[in-house]
Amino acid sequence: MTTPDRHRPAQGTTPPGDRPGTTPPDDRIRVLVADDQPVVLRGFAAVLRAQPDLTVVGTASDGAQAVRLAREAHPDVALLDIRMPEMNGIEAARRILETEATKIIMITTFDLDDYVYDALTAGASGFLLKDVRANDLAEAVRTVARGDALLAPKVTRRLVAEFARQRRPAPAGSPLTPRETEVLRLVARGLSNAEIAAALVVTEHTVKTHVARLLAKLGLRDRTQAVIHAYESGLVVPHS
Repeated sequence: MTTPDRHRPAQGTTPPGDRPGTTPPDDRIRVLVADDQPVVLRGFAAVLRAQPDLTVVGTASDGAQAVRLAREAHPDVALLDIRMPEMNGIEAARRILETEATKIIMITTFDLDDYVYDALTAGASGFLLKDVRANDLAEAVRTVARGDALLAPKVTRRLVAEFARQRRPAPAGSPLTPRETEVLRLVARGLSNAEIAAALVVTEHTVKTHVARLLAKLGLRDRTQAVIHAYESGLVVPHS
């Protein structure tokens, strides 16, 4: 019979020192991991625990458990398997975002998952494949924690194809200024703040200000939602 690892929190729990109601020892990014495959769950959690700026506040093997733990531990970022028993990752994301300011990263085995579009419109900030490298996994968490979009190239192509199918005309009377509209177009095309600054010959700080303002005016949570808005409204037209 195996015995539990005294240094590893049990599945479905939060580790000592990171329990709800206690003061975190530092400003590490708090992460929840949910996947119904034990190997993936343990592997992702181990990679993230090894990072000095990240802390795993809970692990779950189904969507319902992930929602419960998110409401208890208030993670900054939740990695949710898109296909889980009890409740899939998309519904879990929706329920978590009803009460939490958590950033959601969806994880899947398939780069052309039929649920990519639904996951992002449910509020996910990014999408990762399960074969992601350890360094890329940790960096993905950092990326969404600071409010940036996380769309792998293969997933982006799938997403753009879906936008092309569902695109509707842009609504009249956009609240954005011409410069904010220009910045939104560049965000939707996948450019970073530094790349947008170079393209518009402005400072990176100016770009960050424009992004913050356009998100506020459009009532959007982050850059991923900005990408969705740009394509859905027809502001950006997908190219083949």
